[in-house]
Amino acid sequence: MNQEVVRVVLASKRDVWRSPDLFDLVEGYFDGSLHTLDFLAALDASLRRVRDSQLLLHLALQRLREGEGDVQEPGAAPAADRYAHALGELRRFKAAGDQFTPEFFAAFQAVYREHLAMLGKLRQRKRRLDGRIRSVRAWRRVSGVVFVATFAALLVCSVVAAAIAAPPVATALAAAASLPVGSVGKWVDSLLKQYQDALHGHKEVVSAMQVGTFIAIEDLDAVRVLVDRLEVQVGSMVDCIELAECGEEAVRLGIEEVKKKLEVFMKGVDDLGEQADRCSRDIRRARTVVLQRIINPPN
Repeated sequence: MNQEVVRVVLASKRDVWRSPDLFDLVEGYFDGSLHTLDFLAALDASLRRVRDSQLLLHLALQRLREGEGDVQEPGAAPAADRYAHALGELRRFKAAGDQFTPEFFAAFQAVYREHLAMLGKLRQRKRRLDGRIRSVRAWRRVSGVVFVATFAALLVCSVVAAAIAAPPVATALAAAASLPVGSVGKWVDSLLKQYQDALHGHKEVVSAMQVGTFIAIEDLDAVRVLVDRLEVQVGSMVDCIELAECGEEAVRLGIEEVKKKLEVFMKGVDDLGEQADRCSRDIRRARTVVLQRIINPPN
């Protein structure tokens, strides 16, 4: 009549799968993933503005290509005018400013900290589940031993009672031995197994969320690296533009530098866009896996 055994058996009679603690954890995971998707949508909007600013650089270079060559085409603008127009486009790029504002980085840090906190909660929950699973396994072994020992003790006592010629005692013990003690043992073991299966189901959900959170953190790390790299590239372009504003000869030198850096700048924008898309896909895939674990719990 161990009260701990009674508590475990009674706990397994309710629907353990619908655990309030697990529900709160799942709810927090999905809220965090939605916040991350919102942040990535904001990042995509910033990248669209960056790509629009790229057009200004292309227009500046196109101005310079007009009339280039030994023979100037009829109607082409003089070189001085072309440089002036190109400088105007470069100044528009500079005036567009940095698309990655302090608010953008504050949103990034908030999302990143949310994922780190969720990862800590999931690790703690998984350790608790591992401890419960080990306890249930131990109780299943103990309950099996207890019921087998009980049945054997009844048989031994009935034989002893018969040997000492105590018919009433022997009759009572024989009746007790005829009770379905083995069936009761199987019933208790089935309840403990249901509880163990539910705990394994919880662990599968937690593991899926843990993997998804870890992947999201790695993706966000890659996003931050690419954003920092792109910021450096934008700053370098602005430096070239500031150089071009120092005089007519400086315009030519500054624009030549812009030409050299434009391809790297465009690749940085494309890399960041691809990483943001990959992060969005990973998050949606992880949400789907977690939902499948919840919809299809163990029997």
